[in-house]
Amino acid sequence: MTQLNNTTEVVRDPPAPRSFSKAFWDATREKRLLLQYDPRNKRYQFIPRPTSIYDGRRQLEWREASGRGEIFSFLIASHANPPFRGHTPFAIALVTLEEGVNIMANIVNCELDKVRIGLPVKLSWLALANGANLPTFEPLD
Repeated sequence: MTQLNNTTEVVRDPPAPRSFSKAFWDATREKRLLLQYDPRNKRYQFIPRPTSIYDGRRQLEWREASGRGEIFSFLIASHANPPFRGHTPFAIALVTLEEGVNIMANIVNCELDKVRIGLPVKLSWLALANGANLPTFEPLD
């Protein structure tokens, strides 16, 4: 069985938060995953945006996500350009969170043959140079 490369040694540039994504990135410093919530439509959205994807209004709330979900779709990268060259294989997945939104992230701490659609996963974190953390996911114990 081949272990996926956790890509933890890959140097990643921290993002430059925008006004509407600052709360998201600030929360990652505490290893908390925040999602925007539209109270009028009673639905979550991801990625952070200045307005609701459901009706275009600006009255969004930030709510902490459970961090649990399952793999909706994935790919195993066997070739990569810098900065990921030499760090293959690694998995990139769309994870459907319990809150109903998809988030794209690396799957870590998992054997290659265990990654599958429907795999239950939980949130894990990869430290960035600026003190923020990048969401990743690993199999649920």
